Amino acid sequence: MINRTTMSEFVLLGFSDIWEQQILNSMVFLLIYLAAVIGNLLIIAVVALDCQLHTPMYSFLFNLSFLDLCYISVTIPKMLANSLTNTRSISFFGCVAQVFLVISLAATECAFLTLMAYDRYTAICFPLHYRMIMSKGTCARMAAGSWVSGILYSVLHTGNTFRLPFCHSNVIGQFFCDIPQLLKLSCSDTYANKVVVIIFGVCLALGCFVFIIVSYIQIFSTVLSIPSMQGRRKAFSTCLPHLMVISSFFGTGSFVYMRKTSASSSYWDLLASVLYAVLPPLLNPVVYSLRNKELREALGRVIARISFPKCGRSIFKLT
Repeated sequence: MINRTTMSEFVLLGFSDIWEQQILNSMVFLLIYLAAVIGNLLIIAVVALDCQLHTPMYSFLFNLSFLDLCYISVTIPKMLANSLTNTRSISFFGCVAQVFLVISLAATECAFLTLMAYDRYTAICFPLHYRMIMSKGTCARMAAGSWVSGILYSVLHTGNTFRLPFCHSNVIGQFFCDIPQLLKLSCSDTYANKVVVIIFGVCLALGCFVFIIVSYIQIFSTVLSIPSMQGRRKAFSTCLPHLMVISSFFGTGSFVYMRKTSASSSYWDLLASVLYAVLPPLLNPVVYSLRNKELREALGRVIARISFPKCGRSIFKLT
């Protein structure tokens, strides 16, 4: 019979055993974390405070920034705390919470990236019917459906993983709790778990990616038929930032998926997880703030409103 030992805590290996390198890594990730938090909070504040951005596109962007803010906050702060205190432990229930939050936030972000592609498709291909199709009620239901589906997807994988007994070891070769690493620690047969992870993961990622690609094929075919060069430029400036975010998220996610299914070294596992868990939340605010003219103008209006509250109305009229 298998000796089923209940784990009270897990050990996260992190990036290095050397204290000096841990401090250096902590400083780098602290800067990355602060940049991601400030950038996403800035987008959230601008969209919330500027009435001109209360549209379906920016409501989805608001949710996306909130997701990225939570997504990077689930893993990096714990890693920083462990590095600065020279500890590596995470409690069993802390590991469960981390797995649940990472999966639910990642799945919900996939759904919102898909909704943003559909929003751009509707706005460009059916501009006259856009307000009717993307009404407030419809957008609210789609946003709620994305959150609920992400949570249910995470409940499936989290429950499927932590129902297993862990008795081989409690050492996780990552800087956060990750399902492929946890499956290696189980003393029971994990074949069914791996099949579930692969099937549902492929269905989610492939379904969202195909829908996004089909939407953008229709978008680009419509944009190329616009006679006005200014209209083409405006449409492309709206779509290109979204495509960059999608490429980074799905690209790094696919890279992680391929590495996890192969017999890769711990170095590549760590690198792939950094690209997947850290890069998208950092890249999203940079892309949308630097390449989106409407968002930059809205930021100027918000700053003007805060700095010059008495003459804010006249400033808005001039802009």
